Amino acid sequence: MSTPYSGATPAGAPQGYAEPTPQNYAADYSGTMGTPMTEEGRPDVEGTSVGALMGEVAKDLSTLMRQELELAKVEIKAEAVKAGTGAGLFGAAGFAGYMVLMFLSIALWWALSHLVGHSWSALIVAVLWGVIGFVAFTMGRKKFKEVNPKPERTVETLSQVPGALKPN
Repeated sequence: MSTPYSGATPAGAPQGYAEPTPQNYAADYSGTMGTPMTEEGRPDVEGTSVGALMGEVAKDLSTLMRQELELAKVEIKAEAVKAGTGAGLFGAAGFAGYMVLMFLSIALWWALSHLVGHSWSALIVAVLWGVIGFVAFTMGRKKFKEVNPKPERTVETLSQVPGALKPN
């Protein structure tokens, strides 16, 4: 949780930077927008026109929608940061896996070189990786052929919309 702006600027932040503070949207929404209250705590609407009341309801709904949209933006941004961090960590894990395979391949090459010589052992390791690559390619191609780019259910439901709008 961030602290209110103290005047200090984080390292590398632009001039005039103020660290954001979390907002309490429920506390910001009064629900009455200036309407006087009765002693029982209800809005005093006596003598107020229906148009004024409807305008107040519209303002309340507008305020509520703006606050809900702002809350959604904050939540989506937080989730995007988590997803980005996760993707970066998956990338690091993939690179580490690549390095492990590379060094295991070198170790296999070196071990085989004691049996058949350096050139033949390098060729054996290269052919082994070629076979692995070919199998992965054919499996990937088979999976891609199974992909249907047309969203069938969406097309079906959208084709039903014009019929639902027609009067019976």
